[in-house]
Amino acid sequence: MRDFDANPARAQGPAEVWAGPVDAPTVVVLDPAGEAKHGELPASWRELSQRFQVVWCRLPVDHGQVSEVEDVFQELAEPGRTIDVVASGPIAQQALDLVARHPGLVRKALLVDPEGTGATAPPEATAFEDALWKERTLALRRELAVAGTSVEVVAWSWGGDRDRVEPPLPLGHPDVVSQIERALATPVSR
Repeated sequence: MRDFDANPARAQGPAEVWAGPVDAPTVVVLDPAGEAKHGELPASWRELSQRFQVVWCRLPVDHGQVSEVEDVFQELAEPGRTIDVVASGPIAQQALDLVARHPGLVRKALLVDPEGTGATAPPEATAFEDALWKERTLALRRELAVAGTSVEVVAWSWGGDRDRVEPPLPLGHPDVVSQIERALATPVSR
């Protein structure tokens, strides 16, 4: 386990939190917001950790340290293991690049607010943002699909009363967790 003592935003708590059965399918969460700082998963993830091994990686987004997860991937890389990755707004592109460097290792890359703009917009804008994101990432998503990784945006937000927070939605948000559960239960279409 590594520590981000040099980064004040991550000085509190561990860099990684591991929970759930070690022989279960694994969900690696790349969290730029630094949840799980008390060494436990957010409460909304605890039920999921009964069926999955969850590796919650607290990342210093301002330093682009998604590369810190390379060690986690190396530790988890073994024949027959199912690994899914969850990433949020400001590091979604870096997460896809990381997954692309490990072809065949990750089954699904599940993204939350992948643009991470923080802009408040009406629900209609979500479809427009989704279309723009899909256009910009088409080549990478195709490359990942060839390697066996499905990429899915599981949650978009626009702030306001429904989300109660500005985008990107926190990975511990109940709506995010329910969408992740749904995506994990859905087989990968080939």
